[in-house]
Amino acid sequence: MAARILHNPKCSTSRKTLELLRDNGIEPEIVLYLKTPPTRAELQTLIADAGIEVRGAVRKRESLYGELGLADASDDELLDAMAAHPILIERPFVVTDKGTRLARPIDSVHEIL
Repeated sequence: MAARILHNPKCSTSRKTLELLRDNGIEPEIVLYLKTPPTRAELQTLIADAGIEVRGAVRKRESLYGELGLADASDDELLDAMAAHPILIERPFVVTDKGTRLARPIDSVHEIL
């Protein structure tokens, strides 16, 4: 099965999700999204395909979220902020032939394996 993970090796949830994929015999394409960030359009597609709201894809605990005053931001403003500052993207997103999930909780990835 083809799979792709937007991965941050410093994130324990991201590392555990990668391990889950490998434990299921899947060696995914690993996208280090902080080095190779998705475009705004790609982000919008990932979020829509995962079936979540834009606000659900933002790392609210990231200090930059508060610094940029994003608590009351619109979806468009959030997408712009995530595209400009990929550290704001919640992780990891996993994409397979069966769908897209934000692995929070990690178990949600089982739905697309």
